[in-house]
Amino acid sequence: MVSARTTAARAEQRLPDLWANRDDELQRGLERLLAAQGLSTAASGGRLAVVVADITEPGAPRVASVNGDRMMYAASLPKIAILLGAMDAMQRGRAVPDAAVERDIEQMIRYSSNSAATRVLEWVGRDRLLALLQSPRLRLYDPAHNGGLWVGKDYGGSPAYSRDPIGNLSHGATAMQVARLFQLLEGGQLLDAEHSARMKSVLGDPGIRHKFVKGLESRPGATVYRKSGTWQQFHADGALVESGGRKLVLVGLAEDPRGGEWLAGMAAPLHDLALGTTREASRVARHEPN
Repeated sequence: MVSARTTAARAEQRLPDLWANRDDELQRGLERLLAAQGLSTAASGGRLAVVVADITEPGAPRVASVNGDRMMYAASLPKIAILLGAMDAMQRGRAVPDAAVERDIEQMIRYSSNSAATRVLEWVGRDRLLALLQSPRLRLYDPAHNGGLWVGKDYGGSPAYSRDPIGNLSHGATAMQVARLFQLLEGGQLLDAEHSARMKSVLGDPGIRHKFVKGLESRPGATVYRKSGTWQQFHADGALVESGGRKLVLVGLAEDPRGGEWLAGMAAPLHDLALGTTREASRVARHEPN
């Protein structure tokens, strides 16, 4: 359990910018992986965005991305932003959830219930959520990085009430901003210790075993905290993965009927890529001194 003192100390030290911490070896590995899986064309055509990051060392993340700042329709993945809005409201004491809201929060994330997501969104407040995502503190939607997480429509039949200003999307995301959300959550800069733990608890034990969760079943030591999304040809997944004493972030956004298969197929290789390209391994390969 992370102590309040530890969380406060983390909050005083801003986490490094993921954009500024690209690891060249990890980047080359990601590009080779996509080529080996026949996905280079999808990536070059803008139909696939991927981020893999090792955030084990909070002050020294290792990041690789392809189309990381591409704004894409993300289906139900932005429900993770609604979850953040709910936890933020609880933390600030602005709203106290009853048993029905608590159930809706779990159904929204673990089973991706659209009706539950719509009710939680109304409980949080549409405008409040968009303000939180664009706040100077979080910048989870930031025009300087081509957007990010956006919820401008409920998950029912109503029309969009606020499309994002860059991609004109109702439910959008960039892979890098989803990765940042997990970085901030794990680094204690998204919420306080109590609500960080609550948010991770909801993201754990996914009820839908597909995409990254399915792909990581072959890695039994991996614990996955995730939110995914699917609508027609759009497939998305974002996960914090704890494995072998390391903390990894995997994010994939795809626009293709086979996108769910793509994400399932790349999950274990991405996991292994991040675990296998440690700084120590790179140092030994280059024959550098300790």
